[in-house]
Amino acid sequence: MSQITPAKNIVLVHGAFADGSSWSKVIPLLQAKGYKVTSVAISLTSFKDDVAVTKRALAAQDGPVILVGHSYGGVVITETGNDPKVIGLVYVAAFAPDAGQSIVDVSKDFPKPLGLEKLVPQPDGFLLLSPDGIKAGFAQDLSEEEQNLLIAVQPETSGSLFAAEPTEAAWHNKPSWYIVASNDHMITPENEVSMAKQIKATITTLPSSHVVMLSHPKEVAKVIEEAAAGAK
Repeated sequence: MSQITPAKNIVLVHGAFADGSSWSKVIPLLQAKGYKVTSVAISLTSFKDDVAVTKRALAAQDGPVILVGHSYGGVVITETGNDPKVIGLVYVAAFAPDAGQSIVDVSKDFPKPLGLEKLVPQPDGFLLLSPDGIKAGFAQDLSEEEQNLLIAVQPETSGSLFAAEPTEAAWHNKPSWYIVASNDHMITPENEVSMAKQIKATITTLPSSHVVMLSHPKEVAKVIEEAAAGAK
């Protein structure tokens, strides 16, 4: 694929069981390099709502955008990345489905990750990760203080998101980068590799838990910068 136009705008989309603070270590690294960074606060209430919030964030940008998604955020950027302002996609330990594919669909051929055994269903169809799920399955390589912060800020996540399906997969037409977290207990690393290959992404593998942007922020920022510069 040909070189992309350099971008100065970075839009970050967090994943399930997390909020925008999951990018707290990456944001200052990118800002220090002169990028305009926006962390989208998706609600995790419905795929439709999360797509709408992300589209509004893209509309507010003043030029080409690199769109970055973590975990379920990968489904969101697969749909919203079709925006003409988006010139590159970065998947950070993220789901990268095709059109008409859900998280369930892209995961069905792989073992159930440890973290998904730690889900606590709520009466209204939402889900929480148990404290042990955060510490053992989500962020096992972070400090106890950082793990406790993730527990405190964890939003409830709608179970419907696991069935969400993009209508058009932007990675078919946009260059993509993928960061594989080789110690991920929320998405099996083998599944991440499979998705990265399917979307023909430039792949970086890091020895990380699911929250690779918190355990390896410098390396994650570097991949985003490479995407923004149109690096191959």
